[in-house]
Amino acid sequence: MAKSVTFNKRENEKKKQQKKAEKQKKKEERKVTGKASSLDDMIAYVDENGMITSTPPDLQQKKEKVDQETIQISVPKREKEEVLVHKGRVEYFSASKGYGFIKDLAGVDKYFFHISNAPANITEGNIVTFDLEKGNKGMNAVNISMATN
Repeated sequence: MAKSVTFNKRENEKKKQQKKAEKQKKKEERKVTGKASSLDDMIAYVDENGMITSTPPDLQQKKEKVDQETIQISVPKREKEEVLVHKGRVEYFSASKGYGFIKDLAGVDKYFFHISNAPANITEGNIVTFDLEKGNKGMNAVNISMATN
């Protein structure tokens, strides 16, 4: 059997009164213990070093003057452009298919290359120098040339 509508209303009203009484009791307990959280307890300050503190900053303290003319808003120029040339060994090359792979001597990475970016006399085992370029499926070796020792 289903409960009557009036019984549910009374139960809901009792629950509301009980929650209200609990809330009032907690409020009185906070007053008695003195642990009332105020806005001042929740405020945090940031000092001159960017650290969060609970103490307000000293406004009487002398602040360092910054000359606006000395502030540079730009990326600093590079003194010398570093050209990074990779050195590697041809691990695999298929002249009929027109591609191959170069293993970097400085690491374990292997890079794809197409015959159009390699010298005509390239074969497996050759030591070569190359540049890297972002391709569709990863980094590709380009500007390949035979290494001179």
